[in-house]
Amino acid sequence: MATNILVAIADGSEELEAVTIIDVLRRAGAKVTVASVNALNITASRGVKLVADAQIDQCTGKEYDCIVLPGGMPGAEQLRDSTPLIDLLKAQKQRGRWYAAICAAPAVVLAHHHLLPNYATCYPSMADKLPNSEKAGQRVVVEDRCITSQGPATAMDFALELVRQLIGADRAASVAEAMLVSQSD
Repeated sequence: MATNILVAIADGSEELEAVTIIDVLRRAGAKVTVASVNALNITASRGVKLVADAQIDQCTGKEYDCIVLPGGMPGAEQLRDSTPLIDLLKAQKQRGRWYAAICAAPAVVLAHHHLLPNYATCYPSMADKLPNSEKAGQRVVVEDRCITSQGPATAMDFALELVRQLIGADRAASVAEAMLVSQSD
């Protein structure tokens, strides 16, 4: 059975992060649903147009192996303000299921709604919003079924860590190799 993942997007989401996450997860064989908290067609932070598979309210009541949030501003603020998305994230955490965020999203969305574990990372200028900045300098942090990452330059590391945690290390390694990504342990 395929790993079922929800990637939430909004007008102003960081396109490099969103597309990298979606692409890598699909290469790994995950079933990815891209859900917008706005209309199906969104304009990302650098003007790239993206088309979602569904609107977020169509995803409520469904279970996901992981819910993933790209960063970008004002996208992260729109994700933060989406009641259906926050309800999904709170249920995800309560059920002990994976959730993840990169760039501004850990600080703007997860920290705002008290969904971060003790250790996380985010875009460096927002590290003061984390509950504990001890690991804020790390590219990717995994703790308590939550995966966080710093930003656009760490999007590939983040996406491959999602594959590693959700599908397996062998699959992450094979996807990385096929994409010519150097992996160090």
